[in-house]
Amino acid sequence: MPDFLSRHAEAYGAYPRKAVADSGYGSEENYEFMEANDVEAFVKYPLFHKEQHRPFQQDISRQENLHYNEEGDFYVCPIGQRMHNIGTFSRKNENGYTSYITNYEAQNCSGCPLRCVCYKGKQGNRVISVNHHLRKYKQRAREKLLGEEGLTHRSRRPIEPEAVFGQMKFNKQYKRFRHRGKDKVNMDFGLFAIAFNIQKYARMTA
Repeated sequence: MPDFLSRHAEAYGAYPRKAVADSGYGSEENYEFMEANDVEAFVKYPLFHKEQHRPFQQDISRQENLHYNEEGDFYVCPIGQRMHNIGTFSRKNENGYTSYITNYEAQNCSGCPLRCVCYKGKQGNRVISVNHHLRKYKQRAREKLLGEEGLTHRSRRPIEPEAVFGQMKFNKQYKRFRHRGKDKVNMDFGLFAIAFNIQKYARMTA
């Protein structure tokens, strides 16, 4: 996504005011990039749709459903015990982007009546790993996506690009490039796009 948005900025002199994308683009790195460049993100994240359903919301094994006390920096397990911060570690992705993950451990899972559904480990106490930076980005994204404008963008997103992909790949059998090398591939796809748009314009004006 940073590459797509940067190319837009190079071509038009500014980043787009809004970005709409599916859950494959809902990463901490992408959200941070959009925020830094004043791009309003209507971008889903993995599990966004599952979160809207009751089975997910009632699953006490999901850390997303545990209460977090931000002031005291602790989580509350399903039986009411505090899960305390036991340390933070960093992790880099393949792009070199660094995320910071915080671990929280339950006080005592021994003999807990909910252990069989809350924690699958046979020994020790339950430990959860939380990326607070991403958690806050997801919270803001969720609020936007569930709002009136977000619902509009979500309904339009699968219609506009997917129909074009279907026309290209199946109706016109354009499933692979015919040339090698970046410049030749750009020429290849550019000619196809021109022909595609001319045909679409002809149908609209006929």
